[in-house]
Amino acid sequence: MSEQAGPVAALEVTPPSQLASTGRAAELAQLLQGRRGERHIVALQDFPDPDAISCGLAYREIAHRFGIAADLVYDGQISHPENRALVNLLGVPIQQYEPEMDLETYAAAVFVDNQGSTTHLTDRLKEAGVPTLAVVDHHDPDDVLDPIFSDVRPMGAAATMFVEYLSSGELLTLERNNEHHTRLATALMHGLHSETDGFVHARAPEYRAAAHLAPFIDPDLLEEVLCVQKSHATLSVIEQALHNRVVRNGFSVAGVGYVRWAERDSIPVAADFLLTEENVHTSVVFGLLAEEDGREVVSGSLRTHRPTLHVDEFLKRALGEDLRGRPYGGGRSRAGGFEIDVGFLKGDEDDPNQQAMKWALFDRRIRRKLFRAAGVEELDEICGPDEE
Repeated sequence: MSEQAGPVAALEVTPPSQLASTGRAAELAQLLQGRRGERHIVALQDFPDPDAISCGLAYREIAHRFGIAADLVYDGQISHPENRALVNLLGVPIQQYEPEMDLETYAAAVFVDNQGSTTHLTDRLKEAGVPTLAVVDHHDPDDVLDPIFSDVRPMGAAATMFVEYLSSGELLTLERNNEHHTRLATALMHGLHSETDGFVHARAPEYRAAAHLAPFIDPDLLEEVLCVQKSHATLSVIEQALHNRVVRNGFSVAGVGYVRWAERDSIPVAADFLLTEENVHTSVVFGLLAEEDGREVVSGSLRTHRPTLHVDEFLKRALGEDLRGRPYGGGRSRAGGFEIDVGFLKGDEDDPNQQAMKWALFDRRIRRKLFRAAGVEELDEICGPDEE
């Protein structure tokens, strides 16, 4: 009779994704090793969210270890109160693009949480002859840029990817009682929290990332950032969305009319709110924004908890692309957005009737395109007659 084997100690197996990330971290470390003394621009999307801001801060800290200066730049606005609180309370060194900035002083550009299609900096950097060094993003591939280093994977957050880099030990090792590392860990935790709806939609990589960050964060500071109250303007947009929403087949679509540029982030907040309604699995909210330079855009956000809806594919199919071949919309799992330039219909007319007519045109057309892509048949009933 053979001797029974004793208990076998459990082996800790490193997930394949983490092994791949360690390889990417080593690759990035080798690349940065040869770029010492340079100055890089970290190009964030025009309206940077906590995920983008925290990733930009992570690259800045990593670059500093390799003797590289890095500036976080965006060409839009930080309008969401929570995002402003993140920047202000953590003292994130981020700057808005100004026409007088000399982009030619940068040796390379790094894009985090975007691939160049959601920032006006892409064209500006190309015109200035600034090469793209790296792209780190968790959305579906856009193929807009041709970087030396690319890490584009379908993850819950771009912050997850940077935490994997940090945990590999190849680029930067977080230390307790280091003010910069505490600030970075807190920002990345906020990025994870924001991008996964408070970890409701987090997966194993996000939980591992949070566990790695936990010993280094400032919980009181994180709570202060998360508890920022909604503005009156944001509540007004939510009210408009509730009043104007049309629900069909689980899709809730609402146009909220003209929205002040400074309150742009009230649109995704309203989309999040509509998603809480009973029997709604997908919400879309959109409004018309006017920039200070006269440019007008229709900006919208989509939110869903329907696992079978491929957000990126849905928005690209519904809204199409511009004359340059760039999609008007795109996204990731459970969330997406779109921006459509008003073009020659833009104007600074003060006539309320003309403004109402212009908004009615865009409201009808966008509703029709979204509901058609969703397979809703009674388009004339809910959107008005087709004038295409």
